[in-house]
Amino acid sequence: MLDAHLKAQLKAYLEKVTQPIEIVASLDDSAKSAELNELLEEITALSDQITLVRRDDNERKPSFAINRVGSDIGVRFAGIPMGHEFTSLVLALLQVGGHPSKTAADVIEQVKNLNGPAPDGVLRFETYFSLSCQNCPDVVQALNLMSVLNPKIQHVAIDGALYQDEVDARQVMSVPTVYLNGEVFDQGRMSLEQILARLDTGAAQREAEKIKTKDAFDVLVVGGGPAGSAAAIYAARKGIRTGVAAERFGGQVLDTMAIENFVSVGYTEGPKLATALEQHVKDYDVDIMNLQRAEKLLPATEAGGLIELQLANGATLKSKTVILSTGARWRQMGVPGEDEYRNKGVAYCPHCDGPLFKGKRVAVIGGGNSGVEAAIDLAGITSHVTLVEFDSKLRADDVLQRKLRSLPNVDIIVSALSTEVLGDGQKVSGLVYKDRVDGVMHTLELEGIFVQIGLLPNTEWLKGTLELSPRGEIVIDERGQTSLPGVFAAGDATTVPYKQIVIAMGAGSTAALSAFDHLIRSPLLVAETEKEAVAA
Repeated sequence: MLDAHLKAQLKAYLEKVTQPIEIVASLDDSAKSAELNELLEEITALSDQITLVRRDDNERKPSFAINRVGSDIGVRFAGIPMGHEFTSLVLALLQVGGHPSKTAADVIEQVKNLNGPAPDGVLRFETYFSLSCQNCPDVVQALNLMSVLNPKIQHVAIDGALYQDEVDARQVMSVPTVYLNGEVFDQGRMSLEQILARLDTGAAQREAEKIKTKDAFDVLVVGGGPAGSAAAIYAARKGIRTGVAAERFGGQVLDTMAIENFVSVGYTEGPKLATALEQHVKDYDVDIMNLQRAEKLLPATEAGGLIELQLANGATLKSKTVILSTGARWRQMGVPGEDEYRNKGVAYCPHCDGPLFKGKRVAVIGGGNSGVEAAIDLAGITSHVTLVEFDSKLRADDVLQRKLRSLPNVDIIVSALSTEVLGDGQKVSGLVYKDRVDGVMHTLELEGIFVQIGLLPNTEWLKGTLELSPRGEIVIDERGQTSLPGVFAAGDATTVPYKQIVIAMGAGSTAALSAFDHLIRSPLLVAETEKEAVAA
């Protein structure tokens, strides 16, 4: 299964294993079991520290456990972790094998102190993933690490496409979906810190108390996507006190599959780029405050000369300048039933959730590039795709439209206004739309709806504070200056016309340089500098 190059890379990684590992395979006579056995035999042959045994006593076949010999430390995969999950497999081998994690010491200690409910205090996690899901590895890797660090935490990662009957029985329609002790814990991308915040209920308040003690920043960046990361790097390189408050470091990039237009990089994927952005920011003296949602911005005139940012946890940050880079999120249809059936048939990521709809009928809402690309991808998985577009024609590139129209299991409906998502209380059963030409209402019978109709800026919390466009975007000039002195903005939340990663990075850099220019021309900073000179 593994080519020579991949085997050589894996062998080099496995040299870091310091504790003996036992891989315990549970197999049957299926082709997938034979495929998994081949993979495990190839892995075992690469390290003297790894042995392979077979015990067909697990309820899920094919599956395998990676256990540290002589301990109760281990993780389990139900499926064949290739594709996006191959990295999860490699990390599991290393961590079970004694290679230390690079996770912060305080986070590791927090994991070790977790306990589950009575009577045994065990936290039993199950994660349903798909091999094409770029959001799933973060969740799988976080829970695997937790099970290695704490014997009272158990985790099994399950390939939903391989265990379709189980997925149908539990009505899993979105990945990653995480169960804890048999009940749904959460859905969607989660970092280790986010999972801990859900489990350790006192963590948010402890973090808020810590934030309250922080001194004022010279530049405070709100948001940790491409624009925020670039702004933080450019500000920190000026040697000034820089902080980043982000609800989710990486932002919308974390939900992006293939990136092929990032100049000088032929191909990358969103999660990889987000990891690189965070690491680059950490190379500088930047105070990163993750999982922090901004709720209110107070101009300097209302806050004693410093701009204030109020957070959802009750803490307040102060800064001489602020750069807003809060990005955008998927636009919703805004029709009855959409919220009720979110992750129960209504989805926003065809790459992630598409495999869960194998052989089913689905609709794609939106006729731009994203919608047409989603329909093309889903046509290879589902039994039928109906693309529904509000306009009288598709807006996607011609090459994509030609490809879409060549597919035999795709219908295209234009001039259609989606009005309602139908369901049986548990999952989606249909979509109602109105023909905008003759006004006739129609119902599509289907089991999945993928919404691809663009983005909305994350700026609701700024209404009434500074100037926003009719679309809710932060109005900025060519320097990134907003309508408030000392407050700058960059990226997809602003009036910059093209929402692209490379443009957001440039805008973030511009905003940081503008903030620095504002600082060095500020009377407050000049006065402080003169005071320091006299004291010296």
